[in-house]
Amino acid sequence: MRLLNKVAFITGGGVGIGKAISLMFGREGADISLAARSTIQMEELAREIRTIGQKVLVNAMDITSVEQVDRAVKDTLKEFGRIDILVNNSGIAGPTAPVYEITPEQWDETFNVNLRGAFLCCRAIVPVMIKQGHGKIINISSTAAKKPLANRTPYVATKMGLIGFTRALAVELGKFNINVNAICPGPVEGPRIEMVIDQVAEKEGVSREVIRQRFLSQSPLNSLISAEDVAKLAVFLASEDSNKMTGQDLNIDAGAVME
Repeated sequence: MRLLNKVAFITGGGVGIGKAISLMFGREGADISLAARSTIQMEELAREIRTIGQKVLVNAMDITSVEQVDRAVKDTLKEFGRIDILVNNSGIAGPTAPVYEITPEQWDETFNVNLRGAFLCCRAIVPVMIKQGHGKIINISSTAAKKPLANRTPYVATKMGLIGFTRALAVELGKFNINVNAICPGPVEGPRIEMVIDQVAEKEGVSREVIRQRFLSQSPLNSLISAEDVAKLAVFLASEDSNKMTGQDLNIDAGAVME
């Protein structure tokens, strides 16, 4: 097991990519601290992870709140005594609209969840990792940061921001033996991409199947990816196999973006 005796703090851990990462980390031997707004799905996931023999802590947490993030980190340290891995996975799709139709409130919400949340978690957890003398930080960005999508300016801007955040942190934290990398998934099968497909189809006045095929045709493998595909890459970045990698933003998107 590649993550044996490690403790991972995973935001947005109850569904989608976060759920897949949490399960795979558990199977690789890590104890998990889950953090998200809703506890219902996290509790269900926690029961599943416990059946494979790993400990789980469930934190009801608003990723945009300094106080709630700090409390969740404090509770994690009280429960496990350490945090070896941070996965900044929480995020929202934001609005699908031309920039001139996006409200300031929609813009701010997207930035608060997607970018401020990652900052707040790093702000709280990096001192723990420095004291430990090691750590792995994984930020979930998107290939949309490299191949921007029309009518998605807040989302694209935040995901590009996460790449810059990753690189700056990697330079800042390397001397403390802390690795910082980003994963850039392409469209992932699941409710979120279906919602985006619906929004784009409505905006363009075409069928959702036309939009789905557009997403598929963007990759040489003519496919979307699964949350488990992302989780496998996250395990690699969280493990000792990636000890000499930092400041990288790795695509996993069936080849849609090659940079």
